Amino acid sequence: MLGIPVPAVLIRTTAPYRQHELAGDQILGHLCEENKTFLTEQLSGLGANVTDIFNKTGTYNTLLFDASNFKKTVDLDLLYQFFRKSIKNLLPNGRVVVIAPAPTRFQQAEKAATIKAVEGFVRALAKEIGRKGSTANLVSLTENGPQDLTSVFAFLMSERSAFISGQVMVVRNSERDFKISIEQSLKGKTAIVTGAARGIGAAIARKLAKEGATVVIVDRPEEQEAANKLATEINGKVLLQDISKPEAADNIAEFCKTNPKGLDILVHNAGVTRDKTIANMEYAHWQQVMDINLRSIITINKTLLNGVLNDDGRIVCMSSVSGIAGNFGQTNYAATKAGLIGYVEALGQRYADKGITVNAIAPGFIETQMTAKIPFMTKQVGRKLSNLAQGGLPEDVADLAVFLALPGAGGVNGQTLRVCGGALIGK
Repeated sequence: MLGIPVPAVLIRTTAPYRQHELAGDQILGHLCEENKTFLTEQLSGLGANVTDIFNKTGTYNTLLFDASNFKKTVDLDLLYQFFRKSIKNLLPNGRVVVIAPAPTRFQQAEKAATIKAVEGFVRALAKEIGRKGSTANLVSLTENGPQDLTSVFAFLMSERSAFISGQVMVVRNSERDFKISIEQSLKGKTAIVTGAARGIGAAIARKLAKEGATVVIVDRPEEQEAANKLATEINGKVLLQDISKPEAADNIAEFCKTNPKGLDILVHNAGVTRDKTIANMEYAHWQQVMDINLRSIITINKTLLNGVLNDDGRIVCMSSVSGIAGNFGQTNYAATKAGLIGYVEALGQRYADKGITVNAIAPGFIETQMTAKIPFMTKQVGRKLSNLAQGGLPEDVADLAVFLALPGAGGVNGQTLRVCGGALIGK
């Protein structure tokens, strides 16, 4: 359309993870001396070429800045100096990754202020580079010392994070040793995806299967035809079950017990909207959204965490930016999605000693069959609110779900990560 800037075409991948996920990528790094060796080894192990020498005529797929030793506000000048000289050399669809300590590690006020300032810098930089299809994200480390960030780098520096920008990924030292190949790392594992017959759920099921998982497609009996078709495509299984029914949790548990290897991954994708302003909302619509989007998830997890989900298991819940920022006519929906954010934060810590992680995904404007029915101008507004000036795809949500399911993502727990392209709303 005349006068409207055309957003960059985002490069995505449909391939499964490879051991050399970043093969051939050029990475310019500002690395702390004490971290340089092990960070370079991890990136080189993924196939990337890492340098700390800036070349004015060179171009880079990723700019990596390590702020691990930041203590005073004067240290922030290093951020300015590094990115001012290098940001124009970042390729379209490029990645910026900044590593910093978590602000909660510091009681000294200036240290905490300095590290929090890094977060503000990254969020703002993400908005500046978004029109070229590039993203910027912060990796926040809760402990000192070397950490295995291989899977984190493979995700945030690759085409798998095309619609994730301006986010903070908190990484803890996992008590499990997950220094294993990221290639086919879900082979032999069993995953359940609810609401998987269509849309985002189907995209998640397909990508989990590509990583080697056996996927159980859980959906309503009305979706039998679509569920069976998908199961044939990915060599998966089907469990027809309305998760809002009281017997759903027990039925899913019994189904899992028939699998000798148990259950490893549980993705709660099923959900509904029943939008009305609170003054016009019928109680039945309030209750239905509460039952499906929140209560059923809590009930199913209680049952499956009682000896069904294996140690080192993964639970992924589907929140929404509406749960972070609210949305007109969605008091019921926003309440459930905000509830999930608090739920995963608390539940993740409870089972961390078993290596089980519990996280949530908060999609922004995603182009689905449901959003296709939205009026054109409303859709345009939703798209333009993103740093990337466009909506995301179901595959973008699926890529994050798969990352959170990986053995190497064991340090990411109790978090809600947005797939919104760095949308202007919320935080």
